[in-house]
Amino acid sequence: VSTELSQGCARGCDLCSEFNGCLRCSPKLFILLERNDIRQIGICLPSCPLGYFGLRNTDMNKCIKCKIENCESCFSRNFCTKCKEGLYLHKGRCYVTCPEGYTAANGTMECSSPAQCEMSEWGPWGPCSKKRKLCGFKKGNEDRTRRILQAPSGDVSLCPATTEVRRCTVQKNQCPEGKRKKKEEQGKQDNGNRNQKDTKDTKSGTKKRKNKQRGATVPVTPASPAQ
Repeated sequence: VSTELSQGCARGCDLCSEFNGCLRCSPKLFILLERNDIRQIGICLPSCPLGYFGLRNTDMNKCIKCKIENCESCFSRNFCTKCKEGLYLHKGRCYVTCPEGYTAANGTMECSSPAQCEMSEWGPWGPCSKKRKLCGFKKGNEDRTRRILQAPSGDVSLCPATTEVRRCTVQKNQCPEGKRKKKEEQGKQDNGNRNQKDTKDTKSGTKKRKNKQRGATVPVTPASPAQ
């Protein structure tokens, strides 16, 4: 068991041990814990090395390792400020190439904001449609567009998207073709019912006429008086 010492420590260290090195650094200095086999050795530094960022606390300032892949130096655990050689920096992350719509600024390895393109305002949202139809569905898509007013070096491929699509919902309504077809079918059905009624009325009238003829009395002519 190593005994903590306040004397005989390295310069800038206020408290140390034989086994773990520095345990507490002087104010304004950062303590960095380095792994040495199964031990962690503490050293005091005026600033944190590459791959670490400095976190200041009231009791002790610490160097904390960056958690971002391929990051050489960082501002915080999840925000990189410089990537390893050959990689591009974009919004605190490291990439092999700049994301779509972005480009490296002035030969640096840092991606700039959307390629300095001048874009028009978005137009209004179009009608809700599905497979180019405007009726006969409940959920579809609607889109809106904008124009590229100016592109750097005339390369429009560096500019952001000119079309935006989103999901939309409409009240389920029947297509005009379906309504017309349904109306025609209803008309045919009404005509059929009318024709059936007319046929029934015709049969009924014929039957009444026959019954009337069957029940009619034959008039009797009175015999002439004998001469």
